[in-house]
Amino acid sequence: MKKMRILAIDIGGTSIKMCISDEKGITSEYKEFDSEADQGGLHLVDNIILKIMEDYIGFEAIGISTASQVNSEEGSIIYANENFPNYTGMNLKSIFEAKFGVPVKVENDVNAAALGEKNFGAGKNFNEFLCLTYGTGIGGAIVIDSTVYKGLNGGAGEFGHMILHPGGEKCNCGCVGCYEMYGSTTALVKKAMQLNNKYTNGRKIFEGLEQGDVLLEKVLNDWVLEVAYGLVSLTHIFNPPAIIVGGGVMEQVKLVSLVTSKAKELMMKSFSDVEILRASLGNKAGLLGAASLHLPKID
Repeated sequence: MKKMRILAIDIGGTSIKMCISDEKGITSEYKEFDSEADQGGLHLVDNIILKIMEDYIGFEAIGISTASQVNSEEGSIIYANENFPNYTGMNLKSIFEAKFGVPVKVENDVNAAALGEKNFGAGKNFNEFLCLTYGTGIGGAIVIDSTVYKGLNGGAGEFGHMILHPGGEKCNCGCVGCYEMYGSTTALVKKAMQLNNKYTNGRKIFEGLEQGDVLLEKVLNDWVLEVAYGLVSLTHIFNPPAIIVGGGVMEQVKLVSLVTSKAKELMMKSFSDVEILRASLGNKAGLLGAASLHLPKID
């Protein structure tokens, strides 16, 4: 039986990843290049089209995972922040279908990552789970009956904007006290840099911990508590069988264990059967989620 050739594209603010995937999530022909998103949506799309024409032939469909809010039915960008000027309103589905003559589907990046984990990763054994990614902010997705729940306007899963600290720090969304102001990787780095300005990213923070920085350990434990607050609240709301946590910082196995222990310590015992799992697909989650948009729903 002939394998499918799906061109998967993952559009981020820093880089764009592309590959060919078959229906089993086996990838090949991986490419990565700078997104140059600050040059605007038209430049971004033109650059992707040029790379496809240079590097890929014989694909039967295109799946796109992209940062920004997405209308997946229309394949268009509902809203993009200042990192993607003039991207809002672009209809990626129409543009790529007209150019390449194959079916195109488009999804928000966190929803795509959740679908990647559902079809090929840590979510394979669950029909329902929550997915959170910890990075610059906190992204979220809700999977119910093996399908991403979108909400009224397609924006469901904005877990990063739960208000956990009323009257707290002002968030970029305009609210104050949002989860991501305290539980994102950005929040962790901000607190760590108050100790020592060498702690500019998660990797350097964990190097410092390995070297025995006791004050940094206190910063980490405080941050783990903030992460746990959000997971406990979500567990009490959804009562999910599983929560999958991802993002570069969560690749630290010990960290996921710390978060799990703290969350289960804080939640009602009747909810503590929830499994908190580390995302297993790493930086391929978005690509595999984009490819899976063209697969039949998996029960």
